[in-house]
This record gives sequence, structure tokens and C-alpha cells, in this order.
Amino acid sequence: MIDSDRLWSHKETAAYLGISASTLYQLNWKGCGPRSARIGKYRRYNPADVVSWVEDRSGATGAAR
Repeated sequence: MIDSDRLWSHKETAAYLGISASTLYQLNWKGCGPRSARIGKYRRYNPADVVSWVEDRSGATGAAR
């Protein structure tokens, strides 16, 4: 179950996605990662946005774009 009452840290988001934190940093830098917000010096992720980002990519596999 996803804890949607709070924002996820960068490490929590990377762990959920099954990728390294550095890979997630690269996705953000390229502008193709899940939506995030900078709060102070930290990047935070809304769990619903992360799940939506994954679902968008799942539907794109094999689809012509």
C-alpha cells in the first residue's frame, strides 16, 4: 500500500521505482522523470504523481508515438 499522506524523499522514490538514486537524478535532469517539487534544498515526490508516471510509461511500451 502506498503512503499518500506525505511526500516521498528522493531515496524513497528511487527505491519504489527499483532504480538507483543517481538514475532518478539523471531522469530529473533530463526532464523525463516523475514530477517533483523542490522544498528547501530537497526534492520531494507526490506518490500519486509517481504512480501516474509509471502507468504512463507502462501504456507506452510498444505503442507507436
